Amino acid sequence: MATLNVKDILEQLNWRYATKEFDASRKIPAETIEALEEALVLTPSSFGLQPWKFFVVETQSVKDQFPAVSWNQQQPKDCSHLVVLASRVGYERDDVGAFISRMAEVRKVSEESLSGYESFAGGFVDQANEQGWIDVWAQKQVYIALGQLMFAAAALGIDACPMEGIDPKAYDKILGIEGSGYSTVVACPLGYRSAQDKYATTQKVRFAKSDLIQRV
Repeated sequence: MATLNVKDILEQLNWRYATKEFDASRKIPAETIEALEEALVLTPSSFGLQPWKFFVVETQSVKDQFPAVSWNQQQPKDCSHLVVLASRVGYERDDVGAFISRMAEVRKVSEESLSGYESFAGGFVDQANEQGWIDVWAQKQVYIALGQLMFAAAALGIDACPMEGIDPKAYDKILGIEGSGYSTVVACPLGYRSAQDKYATTQKVRFAKSDLIQRV
């Protein structure tokens, strides 16, 4: 299987930054957005359970509502597409069952043949619910998807800006997902950097590799 060039990967990761100002006149091509959506779908998750949903906002009148509930940051309005990553609230045993049904469908096996896996994953979910940390688990899973999205965007030459400086409940209201079983965790505007964004040429500041990586 062909692999990406190491030099190209590192160049793209050095090229990317948390874009503060987008060029509102530039739109991401449809095929590129579809590729980024597929990258989100392909994100790995604990037990493969995928406790999330992703909202890709491209309608300008909807995007215009987000700066007011994003600490007045303009990226959600000026970006080409705003991706809102939401976690499943109150994930439970029935959700595991839905995943098992999908696994049986894709792999063309019986659900009965997957009973051991259902019991294993379901036991984890039951324990997380009993101990009160199921929602925290689901939210952590969303950040795996955020990382996958940001890497895919960088590889495709698309600018991005992960944003936690938002009002999740207000986002839920704008998206119309209140009471849907999903709730906003983090947002990620996508698009093309503005020529006026000074941060595009600001040198990255990272601790030395020797300070962060220890081989054992």
